[in-house]
Amino acid sequence: MMEETKKVEDIVDDKPKEEAPTLKEVLIEQATEDEAPASSKFTLRKVLGGDILSTQTIRNQIWVILLIAFFLIIYIANRYSIQKDLLEIDRLNTELQDAKYKALSSSSKLTEISRESHVLDMLKNNKDSVLKIPNQPPYIINIPEK
Repeated sequence: MMEETKKVEDIVDDKPKEEAPTLKEVLIEQATEDEAPASSKFTLRKVLGGDILSTQTIRNQIWVILLIAFFLIIYIANRYSIQKDLLEIDRLNTELQDAKYKALSSSSKLTEISRESHVLDMLKNNKDSVLKIPNQPPYIINIPEK
């Protein structure tokens, strides 16, 4: 019986004792345990099921995802810039329209004030003026050239 126990102890001692796995090994095993190997075919079922979002796929496509995010930011910033420019253009068009109306109004007032009948009325009413309405029609003085 002694020999049998000795044989069992020898067998147990002959096996190398398994060491406990380190924390790093356990984490790596858990991280890769749930991931299915990426297949080359993407079916609708895999896309809708979320298999396309596995860690390995994300790692392989991170630069494409960052590039798309960068272009989205540029697109949004460009849209806001264009909207700001359109608002500025609209404001300037309104300001231009107001300036045109003011210029037209000023031009019509100036035309009315500078009419001959209005000027004559102003001369009659203004007693301080030395200007008088002529009694004779204007005549041309010809100067001979030498």
